[in-house]
Order: sequence, then C-alpha cells, then structure tokens
Amino acid sequence: MTVSPTPAGSTELWNEDLAPTSVAQRTWRWYHFAALWVGMVMCIPAYTLAASLIENGMSGWQAVFTVFLANTIVLVPMLLIGHAGTKYGIPYAVLARSSFGTTGARLPALMRAIVACGWYGIQTWFGGSMIYTLLGVMAGHDIGGDKLAGLGINLAQLLCFLAFWAVQFYFIVHGMESIRKLETYTAPLKIVICFVLLGWVYNKAGGFGTLLSQPSQFVEGGKKAGQFWSTFWPSLTAMVGFWATLALNIPDFTRFAKTQRDQVLGQTIGLPVPMGLLAALAVIVTSATVVLYGKALWDPVDLASRMTGSAVLIALIILLIDTVSVNLAANMVGPAYDFSALSPKLISYRTGGYITAGIALAMMPWKILESTQGYIFTWLIGYSALLGPIAGVLIIDYYFVRKTELNVDELYRHDGIYSYGSGWNLAAIVAFIAGVLPNIPGFLNQAFPAAFPQVGEGFKIVYTYAWFVGVAISALVYGLIMKRKTLPAMSPATPS
Repeated sequence: MTVSPTPAGSTELWNEDLAPTSVAQRTWRWYHFAALWVGMVMCIPAYTLAASLIENGMSGWQAVFTVFLANTIVLVPMLLIGHAGTKYGIPYAVLARSSFGTTGARLPALMRAIVACGWYGIQTWFGGSMIYTLLGVMAGHDIGGDKLAGLGINLAQLLCFLAFWAVQFYFIVHGMESIRKLETYTAPLKIVICFVLLGWVYNKAGGFGTLLSQPSQFVEGGKKAGQFWSTFWPSLTAMVGFWATLALNIPDFTRFAKTQRDQVLGQTIGLPVPMGLLAALAVIVTSATVVLYGKALWDPVDLASRMTGSAVLIALIILLIDTVSVNLAANMVGPAYDFSALSPKLISYRTGGYITAGIALAMMPWKILESTQGYIFTWLIGYSALLGPIAGVLIIDYYFVRKTELNVDELYRHDGIYSYGSGWNLAAIVAFIAGVLPNIPGFLNQAFPAAFPQVGEGFKIVYTYAWFVGVAISALVYGLIMKRKTLPAMSPATPS
C-alpha cells in the first residue's frame, strides 16, 4: 500500500493499512465487486440455506423467494454503509469512530471480529472436512482412525484441517490484492460449474425430479397448515443475518472502489440475484438426487463423494477453491482490519490476519459444531441481533447526523471532534445496548431452551425479528440523543 502521511498526534490511531486509500489504490471496478459477491455467494453454507427452509416446511420456490428477498433487504445497508468507504477511503473500524468515538469504536470492531473468527474457523473446518471426505472416496476406503485424546477428531481429520488452514494462510501473507485476483478469476469458474452440475443431474436423473412440484407443508391439510408466517419471519431474519457481518464491514472493500457507481452497481448485480439463483440450483439439484439416490442430498460434499472417477478430483478442487475464496473475503478481511484498529501501532492488517487464523485454530470449530444444536438459526439470528444495532447507529450517524460529511483527519486524532471528550460517544453505546436488550431473552430461550424455558411469548416474537428490531431501536435511540447534542463545527477534509 502507498504510505499516507500520518496526521499529527495520531500515532495510536493510525497505521499504513488503516489510512485512507490513495487514488492509485482505487483499482476496483463494478465487475470486481460483482465477482466478489458471486465468489462469496457460491459457498456450501449458502447452498444449504434452502435446505433449512424446506426442512421447516417451505416449498422449493418459497425457499428461493425467501433467500432472494432477504438478500435484497440486506443489500440496502450494504450500499448505505459502503458509501463512506468509497467517499473517504476508510475501513469499517475507522468509520465507526465517527459514531462510537475514537476509543469506543473498538467495541463494534471487536464484536465484528469475534463473529468473523467464528465463521473463519467453521469454514476452515468445512474445507478440511471436504479434503478428508473426498480423499477417502479416492482411496476407496476410510482414511480415519482412532480419535486423538482431547481433540475429539482423528489424525487424518486434523491434518486435513491444518492443510486447508495453510492454503488460506498464503493469501493472508500476500494481502488484499491477492484476494481480489482470486475472487475475480474464480467467479466465472463457479458460474460455469453451476451449469455443468445442472446438466449432470438432468442427464443422470432423466429430469429434475419431483421436489420442485411438491407443495409446502403450510397448505390446507399439510403438516404445518396455517403456520407459514410463523416460519417465514424467523427464516427471513436468519437469511438477513447470513450477510449481516458484511453489511457492517463492507467499507473494507468499497474503500478500493474507483467510483460510487462501481460499488453500487457491482454489489447490486452481485448479491441478491446470484444468491436467489444459488438457492434455486440447490433445490433443483437436490430434487434430482431423490431420483438418483432415493433421498434428498443437500450437502454438496456428500453429493460429490458419490461421484466416480475423475469427477471426484474435479469436485474436490472446485469445492476447495470455493471455500477458500469465500472464507478469505467474508471472514478474514474484516477481522484483520478490526484487530489492527485495536492497536494500530502494534498490529498491521497482515498481523490482524495472522491473529484471525490463529484464533480459528485455537477455537477447535468442530467442537462448536458438535455442541451447538440448530447452529444455523441460533448462530445466524443470534449474531444478527448483536450486529443489527451497530448498523443502525452507523447509518443514522453518517446520513442524518453528519449528512455524509466527515473530517477524515479528525478520525485519527485522540483529541479531535470524534473523541467526544473521553474517546467514547455514550449516545452510541446507549443506542447499541437499547437495540440488543430486547433480543436477549429470546436468544437465551432459543440457544438454551432447557435453562431458560419460561421466556415470555412476546420476547420470542421480538427475537423472530432480531436484526430488524436491533436496527430500528438503535437508529431511533441514537437519532433522538444526537439530535439534542450540539456538534462541533466541521470543515470536512478532502478525501484522499
């Protein structure tokens, strides 16, 4: 990266990676953003989202529509928050200083980083599991063995996990530009593979099966007749939660955009429609697996393991490229910047990436997956309840309090206008807490039903709309408090 001049008196808030991007660094055009999203959308968890919806009673097309609608909704905060990244060239962790304060911004940065580390570890485990499963198929026998004491997995599983972890580490070492190239070059490959997969199942099954024409369980006479809306709303919230992390740290990418048009057009093309199409692909392919194997196979790794010959090796390579590209973009870039913002003097972007990768190892993600029941809905809705309020504060601050005008130099000063006197903007903290509190009882009941069985029905209903409730309450509270405050006069600095 080109070194930007250090603002006076700001060495504890500034480093080369957190500094505003220069004109030379703004190399991302609309097709790079579209490729980024196609690359991130085409992933195993996104593929299996349609399965979770159908298992809860939806028809195939109801599931596809729900996924598409959720991603259209989450696109809105993506574009709104992404605007600041492009206009001023700053990452999410720096943007948060304008609302939370120069010290207080570490709170939303750390929360975003912790969630991302969780995802990074889980996706790395998925990648290692793919290698383990498909190597066993290629070998013609189980490559497992006795479980290692204290770990709960066998040596082969551990080695596969470490191998996949090491592959990703290469891109951490080589920085943001290597990730951009990876996403740009692999996105077209993923689109081609989707059509190849469709052709394969159509020829093998002699059609696309009957799953497509099956009605939902909510129709009259069905198992869940009349229960559509009670299933739809928590499902929609969970689908929104799937990309709630990126809705916050999208400035980490848009700061490299050449123009606002590039980030808006690229994201609009790259997110809702591909996500809906992937859900449709999942439904169609799974419908054909009922004909081929006598049961629905929603796990693409399981499906790949049933292929024969060179198809297994091809499937292995494609799934590995897929998971690497998704994990790096969605779960490593954000926490790398966030950790750097905690202590800019000591932690660079690359060091932040090392910390993320290290936590992914230490957390032993296979144990989390073993001990968490229904982790898709508990995990997705749970952290959306945490991150939604942050989004509400950021949007209100940037558009209604600041009118999109920021003084960039002051964002890097402890004694500047964004320090709020003590480094903390209590209005943002109060708004954040107000947005999170109503969702806590519902989360505890959902995650630990045996320990919290007496939670009122009202709290359960509120938790159904967790992300929406958090955004709305925090936005309202922050707007009301800040409306009564007199902001210091600002003469916005010219963006770098």
